[in-house]
Amino acid sequence: MESPGNNKSTALILAAAIIGLALVICSFIAAGAFNNFASNKNTITVTGAAKKQIRSDLIVWRGTFSVQSPQLPDAYNKLKQDLAKVKSYLLAKGIAEKDLVINSIQTIPIYQTSSQGMQTSVVEAYRLIQTVEITSKEVDKISELSRTSTELINQGIQFESQPPQYFYTKLNDLKVSMLAEAAKDARVRAEQLAKSSGGKIGPLRSAKMGVFQITPLNSTDVSDYGINDTSSLDKEITAVVNAEFYVK
Repeated sequence: MESPGNNKSTALILAAAIIGLALVICSFIAAGAFNNFASNKNTITVTGAAKKQIRSDLIVWRGTFSVQSPQLPDAYNKLKQDLAKVKSYLLAKGIAEKDLVINSIQTIPIYQTSSQGMQTSVVEAYRLIQTVEITSKEVDKISELSRTSTELINQGIQFESQPPQYFYTKLNDLKVSMLAEAAKDARVRAEQLAKSSGGKIGPLRSAKMGVFQITPLNSTDVSDYGINDTSSLDKEITAVVNAEFYVK
């Protein structure tokens, strides 16, 4: 039979072991918390941006004309005559024939309406629509043409000029330099923030490219998915970089 003294010693040893294990666990927890705290305090994340004004160097313009007649062959012959006039007009304006695309004809049946206002299955006429398209680097010339081409109405042609689309073909080359500028801006911002708290910026820890925004001049539009404006001749491009720096 064990003496009370032996039982007491065993209990003390067990208690000491438990306390020691608890201290070790607490040390690990404290160390992890300290490391997380230090990690959070030793980096800074900023967003840098670069802006540049660009002028479109490629234009795409479309013009649409149409005819309507009770007989499909008559409508087709009239559309063919109008196409010849449209081509003659555009070539006289200095448009190169290689830049001119004639799209296929769209045929739309026009159905009779009953006295009750219901559409019937009887075709009373056919409407034929055709589109001419110009893609050119002569941006100013085609812009002017898009505004004056409705002169064709004076020749008896139902002509409609669509708004031009403007593009910038050197965008991929520009992206590289703009990302570099955005990264520089991010570092300047990080240095200002670190300086205000008595720190100093160290090496770059990570960087992530944001979306590009191509907007009309003086626009405040922003999208998480990026914007690619094609309605404006003169545009502004914005590049964004999210950067994380070590802080000394």
